[in-house]
Amino acid sequence: MSTSRLGRRSASLLAIAVIGGFSAYGTVLGGHVEEAKGIAIDVADAAGNLAGFKVKEVNISGHNHVTPAQILETAGIKSSTSILFLNADEMRARLESLPWIASASVRKFYPDRIEIAVSERQAYALWQINGELKVIARDGTPIAPYSDDPRYVQLPIVVGEGAQNHVGEIVDVLARLPALKEQVRAAIFVAERRWTLKTRNGIDVRLPEENLEGALVALMDLDREKKLLSRDITIVDLRLPDRVVVRQSDAAAAARAEMLKARAKSKKGGPA
Repeated sequence: MSTSRLGRRSASLLAIAVIGGFSAYGTVLGGHVEEAKGIAIDVADAAGNLAGFKVKEVNISGHNHVTPAQILETAGIKSSTSILFLNADEMRARLESLPWIASASVRKFYPDRIEIAVSERQAYALWQINGELKVIARDGTPIAPYSDDPRYVQLPIVVGEGAQNHVGEIVDVLARLPALKEQVRAAIFVAERRWTLKTRNGIDVRLPEENLEGALVALMDLDREKKLLSRDITIVDLRLPDRVVVRQSDAAAAARAEMLKARAKSKKGGPA
């Protein structure tokens, strides 16, 4: 490139910068700071592009739930963006503010290429709170509203305030007890201290605050020996370490009362 052409390009860049600077300054005086910031960025990008540093290629990897368009928008990359004035750390922080993205890296390759790599959170469970279902990650971060996406349908359900922060403990234990897991419809976090399991046939299994797995193993032993979870009961209380308390359904309790009454009547009417 000749000296005269370089001079013309430098003069053009300077003119753009000066004009843009006065415009931004006037906007600040008018109380429109965010608008001024946008103008300044546009001016800087225009200058960088004239110098040959316009972003022409963006390589994105690691995304599944988040679309490339969402990533570009969040990162602030437009068709007019210059690589010179992109702040990789700021872009990374903005990307990691997206619920799905656990971590991100941004690398600039001069003069015109950017590489963005993201690591997404995994859908771990469904959390029901205030009548709404949310998809959450293992660390409890809400990452999406529930939908009939096939990837969400089989996720375990936890319910209640604070349940998202303790979801790992109950989901992991149930995963080690698959026969019980199949019978559980939801796990309810009670008073932000302990869990109650709601089975698919309507039984409430009240669990202790400590030794969660031990209590569930004992429950499975009882079910295997006595078919406990197939009986006409409404509550199995495992909160006491030395006993299991079972409450019958109203119908079962009434039937038992009638049976005992009939047995007592039979004894009275029998031979002396």
